[in-house]
Amino acid sequence: EAGLHSYPKSEEAAVIGIPDEEWGEQPKAVVVIKKGETATPEEIMEYCRAKMSSFKRPRSVVFVDELPRNPMGKIIKRVLREQYGKA
Repeated sequence: EAGLHSYPKSEEAAVIGIPDEEWGEQPKAVVVIKKGETATPEEIMEYCRAKMSSFKRPRSVVFVDELPRNPMGKIIKRVLREQYGKA
């Protein structure tokens, strides 16, 4: 997630595991882009390729307007897995 946070167009991001037949799970990035910016999944994955180890790099990216949070402000990854946890 730290690598995704350092991406200049990223407002915030979270990483969830999605099922993978070969490896068990693969990382999937859920990203909120800064207002006025645009990005493609390929652009973000290329950025991560230069910044992260191969097993940490997201294999897919989804863009959202906001990340779900609990009353304390923590990202609720369970909700992200329910919404975006499919390959």
